[in-house]
Amino acid sequence: MTEQQKRPLPVRVRFHADGIPMDDLFRADPKPATTPMTSPMTSPTTTPPATSPTADLAADLAAVLPAVPQPARPGSSGRPESRQRTADARELPHRPPPDEPELVERNGPALPGWCAVLVGLTALGAATALLWRARPLRTVQLLPWEWAALGGCAVVAVLAFGGLTRGRTGSAWVLSLFGRYRGSVRRTGLVWISPFVLRRRIDVRLRHWRSEPIAVVDAEGAALRVVVLVVWSVRDTARALLFVDDHLDYLREQVEAAAARVLSQLPADAFRGDGPTLRDAEAVGARLTRLLAAECRPVGVAVFSAQPTRIEYAPEVAAAMRRRQIAALDARHRDSVLTSVIDAVDDTVTRLTTRGLVELDDFERQALVKDLTVAFYTRRGGLPDQGQE
Repeated sequence: MTEQQKRPLPVRVRFHADGIPMDDLFRADPKPATTPMTSPMTSPTTTPPATSPTADLAADLAAVLPAVPQPARPGSSGRPESRQRTADARELPHRPPPDEPELVERNGPALPGWCAVLVGLTALGAATALLWRARPLRTVQLLPWEWAALGGCAVVAVLAFGGLTRGRTGSAWVLSLFGRYRGSVRRTGLVWISPFVLRRRIDVRLRHWRSEPIAVVDAEGAALRVVVLVVWSVRDTARALLFVDDHLDYLREQVEAAAARVLSQLPADAFRGDGPTLRDAEAVGARLTRLLAAECRPVGVAVFSAQPTRIEYAPEVAAAMRRRQIAALDARHRDSVLTSVIDAVDDTVTRLTTRGLVELDDFERQALVKDLTVAFYTRRGGLPDQGQE
């Protein structure tokens, strides 16, 4: 036999239109395999599941044909780790700045000013007495202990008068020593604070800030200009001064970010319906206040109100949006007029027919309804009057 005769002939399989081999359509189902009898002394053996010829043919084709790689979806790297990271990043909610539990405002070391004045005057009096005692000798020749007492009185007087400061209403002193927070002083009037600590004054009054026009977009992508009025105050002086570089700049930046987030969730005007819009200043202000208060709370700033005082379209789209508003108002007006006209025509025709004043067939009813509709709609401003054309 030749080598060509020794080679096995290729198996040709005819497939049906549904993808089922033609030979399987006329092949009887294999009989179910019976479980062999087992004796009590022997352990039962599991019988392998019977496979159909279609499954065997699919396994043979899978073994012969090369595996076709599945195309990756656009926008994905094809790896489950990257897809998981992308999903986690998409589902990650916005989180406020981290909180610092150790940096909390507390009362700093301070004494009433009159105590420091009394101590300073006492030290000056003692020093004066020592010098007066050496006056009869016409020389300032003091004993060593007298020199030490005089130096101590001078140091006490310098410390007593050097730590005096004035506490004003609406402001506070933030104290720090070698870069470490030592406390805050909110006392008013004459106060004594240690001269060895660093004192920085901060305003704690109720303040308001009016922003410049902020560029944002609404839910439909229209460019807007919004002005926000913020009422706020410093609640925690330690965090406002030490937790952030500049709490005023932080507040301004957060106002812009919060306005962009809140105003991008609603359209400026509802041209096609009566849904919620940015014209509801109370609802928009409430959402803006909650968001801004949550963002500024970790830095010691309390936001009481954030209200948009002016929301208008950007100059580049103002003319087009104004025409769109006029068209929407005109459509609403025509719709309301048409609804009232239809109600009036229906009421008129119903009264005429129920009272028996006229007897109309379908053609006459249609003609009457048409004439009444044109007449009522013309008189109510829906169409121009023929006499005015």
